[in-house]
Amino acid sequence: MRVFFIVANFTLAGVLLVVGVATLRHVSAPGEYVFATLPLLFGLHQFDQGLVWLGLYGVGSDATLHAAATVFVFYAQAVLPLLVPLAVWLIEPRSTKRMLILVLAVLGGLLGAYVAWGLITVPTRVYVHDGSLVYDNPVTEQIWIAVVYVLTTCGSLILSRSVSIQIFGWLNLVGLIAVFVIAQYSFTALWCLYAALVSGVLYLHFVERRINALRSLRDREKTLSREAEVELERLTRHVPRLRSLFLHTTE
Repeated sequence: MRVFFIVANFTLAGVLLVVGVATLRHVSAPGEYVFATLPLLFGLHQFDQGLVWLGLYGVGSDATLHAAATVFVFYAQAVLPLLVPLAVWLIEPRSTKRMLILVLAVLGGLLGAYVAWGLITVPTRVYVHDGSLVYDNPVTEQIWIAVVYVLTTCGSLILSRSVSIQIFGWLNLVGLIAVFVIAQYSFTALWCLYAALVSGVLYLHFVERRINALRSLRDREKTLSREAEVELERLTRHVPRLRSLFLHTTE
């Protein structure tokens, strides 16, 4: 079973790294870059979990295993509550929803700071239970942390005006609930694996945004071209009159 998860993590990481690079190539505005990095970051995250599996399989030193496990949990529990709402806020137009997403980003930042403190002060224990990885840290295993975590990550996605981002949010919420009910002991590992899988939806989101941006640019160029033609025709028509008037005045 461990061999299966090692192969699965590294394979998924490779696919997401390719998808992540392709997603970044379809960014149409500077504010989109943070959100567009999510598939790439999920790919790196799964690669890191592959290293955790290898460490538990006896490959590498204990220090390498500890470092890989710490990075995995830190990104999953301390970074994502801030990163996700911040990324959504940067691409949302000015509206009441955008203000709510900003509030969630601030809340996620506070949660991330608390979780980071917990992960630094109390070592995280990683082991295998029923074929799944378990990241055990008593500081972060509190119900209020879980509630705020869901609110900041899934809530900010669902509040977005983009249908594809909303779908990504609902898929994560459904997966999060399913993992919590079925395998709560391995919540962090399995939910991050699921979230990484569905992050491919974001590629479609940026392709659609790129198409809309190019269409808008094309329409704008057509409008400018028509305006330029009208102006050119008007000036061309008036030049002979101005020339004759100027010559008549100088005679």
